[in-house]
Amino acid sequence: MANVLFRGSTYLRWVYLLLGAALVLAFVLVDSALVSLIQELQLPQIITVIVVTIVVIAPPVLLGVLPAVREVEGIAVESLLGVKFDERPLGPSRTWPQRRRTTLWFCLHLITGGFVGILSTAVVGFGAVLLAAPFRSPGAHELVPGTDYHVSGRWTDLWMPLAALTGIVLMLLLSALVGALLAYSAPRVLGPTPAERIELLERRTATLAERNRLARELHDSVGHALSLVTIQAAAARRVLATDPAFAETALAAMETSARAALADLDHVLGLLRDDRRPGSATAPQATLGDVTRLVEATRAGGITVEVHRSGDLSTLPAAVSREAYRIVQEGLTNAIRHAGRPAGDVEVDLSISLDSSGLLLELTNPVDATPAASDVESTRGGRGLAGIRERVAVLRGTVEAGLDGSRWRLAVTLPVAVTTKG
Repeated sequence: MANVLFRGSTYLRWVYLLLGAALVLAFVLVDSALVSLIQELQLPQIITVIVVTIVVIAPPVLLGVLPAVREVEGIAVESLLGVKFDERPLGPSRTWPQRRRTTLWFCLHLITGGFVGILSTAVVGFGAVLLAAPFRSPGAHELVPGTDYHVSGRWTDLWMPLAALTGIVLMLLLSALVGALLAYSAPRVLGPTPAERIELLERRTATLAERNRLARELHDSVGHALSLVTIQAAAARRVLATDPAFAETALAAMETSARAALADLDHVLGLLRDDRRPGSATAPQATLGDVTRLVEATRAGGITVEVHRSGDLSTLPAAVSREAYRIVQEGLTNAIRHAGRPAGDVEVDLSISLDSSGLLLELTNPVDATPAASDVESTRGGRGLAGIRERVAVLRGTVEAGLDGSRWRLAVTLPVAVTTKG
């Protein structure tokens, strides 16, 4: 109990209740003038009672319906009651359920604030007389308000300051209790409704899913470009003195890869920005129709890539085509990273086929014997294979990845319906 008196929250909550008392006083002053006017009209008693009741109840209810009241009360509750809402900051009420809950909270604030305000006024006013009682001049009799006791200014009045201090302490404890009850009720009354909580959770889940998708895009595109740049830089450094023409070709390929990586990075960062203007241009995402450019960029690093295609890939749904491109890109990136040998010795076979059973992507490449091929992703800390599995799972496909003889094999099957043009 003693700790409550030394907490800052106790006095902040008391201030919040006194704000409610100040609002009650303002309503009382207005209602007094209106009630006096109604009484002068000399209406029938039943009508007078009904009109007075409406005059007393209507102003706080109408004020509570205003959208800004929820926002103002939310700020006061957070700063003075110490409540943290799931929706921060608490915005204005936009729906009728929000307005009804805000009106209920506003009336609750007025009722509790009015009660604590009256109690505080009585305790402080009465306590001031009791505190000064022993210091009156002897023989100066004064009637204590509300009682038949006369202050005599003698030592027999020493109990009065103790009673005043006790009353103030009890008043603060009661205010702390009322404030704690309001702090407990605020998220349930003023905060989001269960439907709004579900909607807020869905928005957050969608945002996290989108950010995770963009992180995969960034990992696949920029990671692939950086792997190519690393291979091309190493190749250019080795032959710079003996084969300047090849070194120049490798440097040009590095420039192309870096520009493509910057374009992808700008595209992803543009999607992450919250302040994008409507209609702002964003780079289109690559599809399987851009595989040729991807393969040529990989070959520019000295890596041999054999491509086998079958089926009309233009009939693929756009979403499947985009994800398939990223899967191929990540497969090539892993082949470059984990081959464990010079670029010229890396031979990659890529097969893309589309038929009635769906889309099949198969990629094989040599792997280093140490560490074991099956542990490539786990030992290098890569996210490539995990990202591929996530993409395929969304499309309800299957992934097979593992050592096939002396080569690493990645096979992805995506179930898609083949559509015909025209």
